[in-house]
Amino acid sequence: MKLAMIGLGKMGGNMVRRLCQGGHEVVGYDRDESVVTEIAGSHDMIAASSVEDAVAKLEGPKVVWLMLPAGEITEQQLQALIPMLSEGDVIVDGGNSNFHDSERHGIMLAEHGIGFMDAGTSGGVWGLKNGYCLMVGAEDWVADIMKPALQALAPAADRGWSHVGPVGSGHYTKMIHNGIEYGMMQAYAEGLAILKSRESYNLDLAAITELWRHSSVVQSWLLDLTAEALASGPDLSKVSDVVTDSGEGRWTAIEAIEQGVAAPVIMAALQMRFVSQDSEGYANRLLSLMRNAFGGHEMKS
Repeated sequence: MKLAMIGLGKMGGNMVRRLCQGGHEVVGYDRDESVVTEIAGSHDMIAASSVEDAVAKLEGPKVVWLMLPAGEITEQQLQALIPMLSEGDVIVDGGNSNFHDSERHGIMLAEHGIGFMDAGTSGGVWGLKNGYCLMVGAEDWVADIMKPALQALAPAADRGWSHVGPVGSGHYTKMIHNGIEYGMMQAYAEGLAILKSRESYNLDLAAITELWRHSSVVQSWLLDLTAEALASGPDLSKVSDVVTDSGEGRWTAIEAIEQGVAAPVIMAALQMRFVSQDSEGYANRLLSLMRNAFGGHEMKS
């Protein structure tokens, strides 16, 4: 299929590369012209000089996939796209938008006959190689149009993606996914910090995390990345113990409160990110290390 990708950052750029490798035609636009030029040259992406140019290069039904920061930037782009599109065209929001916003966006676009899909996207900087986990919310006709692209982006055509429900449900599922991620990361970081604190044993954390990767009940891809990062011998004293949060953990905590569901682990993990100021900060440096390992996020010095 043919679609336009608006936003060619760490996630959007690699998603374009994977789509092109899967035989799809992608028109790409980003404010950074050098990124557009690089991907067009290396993966035969069709370069666009503006959003308007990208849309003009599509045939109906036109599909525009946004990989932009959640909030005002996505809001403005959605509004700007409406007069460029026609009834039966589709917009996909693959960023980390709040599910309430996605519900509202679906209603707004439906008034113009434009389909909308909210695509919760996980996989980080490893998605190009391993595929992305895609949790999508949409009406059935929109999901049918988008199926070929979802299958190409996922690890395989029959797994790693799912039409989980109506508009809003994709970003809702991704929000809870990220809340769980907060708790898992916090547990690993705290456990390793406790191991490190027993100075009389002089434990090799790289060796222990590598050990746990094999037949342990706590094995996971996140542990794999942590073990690989520790094996490289990073000097965590040069990593700030300030761990940022991108929003979904907060939204998950708010949703738990509103629904009356106990979520003490996720709540505590979120609070620890707020604290991020303890005297040594080893656990928080590990969190920064893990975020960099799976998502390429900045490690503050």
